Amino acid sequence: MGALEVLPKADVNSSFLGRGPSLAELDERARDIFRRIVESYLESGEPVGSRTLSKAGIHLSPASIRNTMQDLTQLGLLGAPHVSAGRLPTHAGLRLFVDGLLEVGDIAEEERRSIEARLRAHGRNYDDALNEASAILSGLAGAASVVVTPIRDAGVKHVEFVALGVERTLAVMVFEDGTVENRLIRLPAGVTPSALQEASNFLNARLRGRTLVEAAADLKVQLETARRELDSTAARLVEDGLAAWSGEGEERALIVRGRANLLEEPQALEDLERVRSLFEDLEEKEQLIQLLDGVRDGQGVRIFIGAETRLFSLSGSAVIAAPYMTGSQRVVGAIGVIGPARLNYARVIPLVDYTARVLGQVMNA
Repeated sequence: MGALEVLPKADVNSSFLGRGPSLAELDERARDIFRRIVESYLESGEPVGSRTLSKAGIHLSPASIRNTMQDLTQLGLLGAPHVSAGRLPTHAGLRLFVDGLLEVGDIAEEERRSIEARLRAHGRNYDDALNEASAILSGLAGAASVVVTPIRDAGVKHVEFVALGVERTLAVMVFEDGTVENRLIRLPAGVTPSALQEASNFLNARLRGRTLVEAAADLKVQLETARRELDSTAARLVEDGLAAWSGEGEERALIVRGRANLLEEPQALEDLERVRSLFEDLEEKEQLIQLLDGVRDGQGVRIFIGAETRLFSLSGSAVIAAPYMTGSQRVVGAIGVIGPARLNYARVIPLVDYTARVLGQVMNA
């Protein structure tokens, strides 16, 4: 998979396009200066001044460079943290750079093998694969990672409660698409092996071949009716199992890893307010799920920068996300990286894309 396949231009979210200038409006000098400023900022996080550029191989006087930087500022592509500072790309500038000038890198073969091995080690265990994918991205990208679980629309094939000790049981649900969900449940007092089997039989008889959404309402009514016949601990197990699988309302799970990475970013200590705001954003579960659900509409990597999303407008953060799919190319969920707007886009984009592809293959092998 080459770099051009990783990020087809049509697959990039372009919320700012149409509102700001296009690359065609910049002459060769302006484009070169703009590119150098953005690349320097993404590498260092520091404002870039005209003297720095003149020493970096641009054969123009500092005054000529300053004039061009002023033009780029008036176009809304650059800004300054304060009057005497150099220039930084605005979010609109970063969007223009990402869409038109960014040279996307590729993943090293060693990293490819590591990603595949770590994900395939979990077989088709649905929960473990999603958690591992999140851990992989947060580690390799050096930022926070986020995974939203799909809406489960496969029918249930088998349900079983397995005792793990005096106080815990593993609730196992196997779906017709081959994926497996495990939930750890605290056992009610006095649970016996027969109660575990009774709870398993009750759910198998009523769930097999149906989705959780389809069966949720019926199960609630049937459980109330069957309480007189079911062992009390078996009834409690059924209730706890359904709650653990979110069967009542198909509540979506959101896996967020790597928050600590955001504090290790070079500018984090200088801008603790932004980091605090980003931490608060990551707690907005419903809005994050809604954002990632939007990624499911496309086939490639999507990028959101700062004010392009209401959720991250205050923290000025960026999101790079991609959908993961079933074997029939049906999108079922999304996975991504969240961090400061100066993310290493060239590296993170292919990481997200490749991890999403392998995750889809593993979950549907």
